Amino acid sequence: MNPKDVRRDWAERSGEFSPTYYAHRGPDETSELLREVFEHYVGQDAEILELGCSAGRHLAHLREHGFENLTGIDINDEAFEVMAEEYPVLHERGTFLTGAIEDIVPGFDDGQFDAVYSVETLQHIPPEDTWVFEDIARVTDELLVTVENEGNGAERGREGAEVSYVNDEFPLYHRNWEDVFSALGAVQLLCEPGERDTLRAFRSME
Repeated sequence: MNPKDVRRDWAERSGEFSPTYYAHRGPDETSELLREVFEHYVGQDAEILELGCSAGRHLAHLREHGFENLTGIDINDEAFEVMAEEYPVLHERGTFLTGAIEDIVPGFDDGQFDAVYSVETLQHIPPEDTWVFEDIARVTDELLVTVENEGNGAERGREGAEVSYVNDEFPLYHRNWEDVFSALGAVQLLCEPGERDTLRAFRSME
């Protein structure tokens, strides 16, 4: 699939996997696990960036538990309209940017964020854009967290496949994120495999 077409589909997405879809699902076990990880490793004063934040359900959970310095990126500009309706305090107090990760992250300063995280987002970065992982590591001052599908589920990543397709619509690239970010100088602190995703936490060594 053409990466430009995939980007456009995400930017215009409605229905399943859209900002409204995730807002209606609300915070979940992943939100709670992220909160615990950030409280343990960086604390509530941390500057935190979510890559692919959608309508902000994970960020809203963090804000409700005392985290105030929150930034989010999403390619779908409807995400922030939905956020304003569903999580108005988060929308008012946070910083939010519309665009592709590959377009926005390179513009951040080195170590700009104490913590950076993604939930089922980096798994959609195509091979030709993996250069952005270096920028993600660069802007992370202390802690990087990935919650991505590495082929955990019974229906994904079978027989060691490097890519599968979600509803036959868009590609999901199965990567071992320890391999990816270790090569960029990060040290893995935590690995929690789940039924669907694997949570990994890395300490930046920059």
